[in-house]
Amino acid sequence: MKKRLIIDAHLDLAMNAIEWNRDLRMELKQVRQMEMHMKDKPDRGRGTVTLPELRKGKIGIVVATQLARYSPPDSALAGWNSPQQAWAMTQAQLAWYREMESLGEMKQITTRTGLDEMVDLWEDENIPDEKKPIGYILSLEGADSLVEVSYLDRAYAYGVRALGLSHFGPGRYAPGTKMEGPITERGKELLETMGCLNMILDVTHLTDQGFEQALDLYKGPIWASHHNVRKVVPHQRQLTDGQIKRLVERNAVIGGMLDCWAMDIRFIDTVSDPWQLDIKLEQLIDHWDHICQLAGNSLHVAIGSDLDGIFGTEQSPWDMNSIADLRKYEYLLEKRGYSDADIDNIFHANWLRFLRRNLPV
Repeated sequence: MKKRLIIDAHLDLAMNAIEWNRDLRMELKQVRQMEMHMKDKPDRGRGTVTLPELRKGKIGIVVATQLARYSPPDSALAGWNSPQQAWAMTQAQLAWYREMESLGEMKQITTRTGLDEMVDLWEDENIPDEKKPIGYILSLEGADSLVEVSYLDRAYAYGVRALGLSHFGPGRYAPGTKMEGPITERGKELLETMGCLNMILDVTHLTDQGFEQALDLYKGPIWASHHNVRKVVPHQRQLTDGQIKRLVERNAVIGGMLDCWAMDIRFIDTVSDPWQLDIKLEQLIDHWDHICQLAGNSLHVAIGSDLDGIFGTEQSPWDMNSIADLRKYEYLLEKRGYSDADIDNIFHANWLRFLRRNLPV
């Protein structure tokens, strides 16, 4: 049986390469071995994502991030001490993506034509998957690194096509996860500029007030790249039923994420163990089920795994060793009564439909 293409709409690849110093061209086993005795980060030796693993899973197209948060003096969260430093880090991350392109490891997608060409390549069974570049769409996770709104034009010029206003904590353009409050005046100006470019607004990490403002103010395309359901896991980071309905009305797609705390309310970061709590890949289907029931179809759910987003196997479902195990969802979804068309939607068709509708020609 022909393997389905998978699209993952949220991976922090460059952050792992630059800040975690991981050579993502290597086999996963090698990366883990190199980090075996490192203690600087809790996920050392537990990573799940490399370029070879993406190919093994036929995860041929990803939304890859630039991520660099500004941390004001009164914030306890890690970050850069100035927007200029944060911008410089995003440019280092961009340089890594360019290096991967020069080696034929990755290929940037900025237009519908480029997207269709990449899909055709990954559907071509005459070329071994291990020989194909990973297609990537560039997304800016959190806008802090845009020193001024005018910097968005520079980011768009080098290929950024999606943008989230906030990340964790306070933000220059909008407060983020674990915060309250509205989008800032600078954030409203940024939304206006994004609209002129018809960029994709990622509502992930917005506060509840910021979410409502964003959907009221922004008339361009909207998605939630890596977001689960608040009814299943009651936490401000998750989507309420009302928010889900508003996203469905806007033809948005919601990417399910595989961070254990976003899958199971019992999980506590750096304390819980996924194996002891028996947190499995299948639990994400509970979140997808809920969205599908609200929408009345499977047209608004997909994958936005966030794997290796400052966590590894210590905070992922225990039956997942690497990102290639996303393939297990074929059997798991089938077992839960999802049709072939539904599985296609979740694996790639929903993201493709959205991107073909909203990327520039």
